[in-house]
Amino acid sequence: MNKLKTSFPIKFKKAKLPSKNKLIGKYCFLEPRNSKKHSKDLFKNFSLDKKGVDWTYMPTGPYKSEASLRRYLKAKDLTGNPFFYSIYSKRLKTYCGLASYLRIKQQVGTIEVGWISYAPNLQRTVEATEAMYLMMKNAFDELGYRRYEWKCDNLNKRSKKSALRLGFKYEGVFRQATIYKKRNRDTAWFAVIDKEWKKIKKEYQKFLNPLNFDKDYKQLKKLKFK
Repeated sequence: MNKLKTSFPIKFKKAKLPSKNKLIGKYCFLEPRNSKKHSKDLFKNFSLDKKGVDWTYMPTGPYKSEASLRRYLKAKDLTGNPFFYSIYSKRLKTYCGLASYLRIKQQVGTIEVGWISYAPNLQRTVEATEAMYLMMKNAFDELGYRRYEWKCDNLNKRSKKSALRLGFKYEGVFRQATIYKKRNRDTAWFAVIDKEWKKIKKEYQKFLNPLNFDKDYKQLKKLKFK
């Protein structure tokens, strides 16, 4: 009688939950979201998107007033899991983005990055890339996760391109995964796993070196993963 095949055994210690500590980089820092402290900056910067196109693939938004954005930031389901950060650009001296950890599963070591909302003045900047690096580094190096996920609407070409640029690997599509804003969503899945992280981390560090940017913070060499 043939033995049934099984996957490899591992010794895994339960991962940690995100803490209230700031994630500090060279160009930006991420601070656990504070509706009173952050809503004014965030509303001002999100309002640079006059047509609200950056919210097309988000379950909520765009927000017409600072008060409505503040209510979103204070919402009960935005505390803990998801665990939200506001992104502060040191160069611009303002909070100009949001991102969160979610689908946090400590026992098996999986965590997702999502609810990413970048104001126009944060998009395609070194701060935008560093924010994603800081969250990935924290998930693997400090919190001890094995798998770091990215999911988006399969129609969201910009998000899928960003995931690949940031080192995630495409894993497939879950068809008719959910409904939001009265629309169907087929969900594209991407992930980085712990054994890939060491190599990916080196490429981020090379990219984020100040010598890779001119006086206007324009990159000299792109972030690439061989």
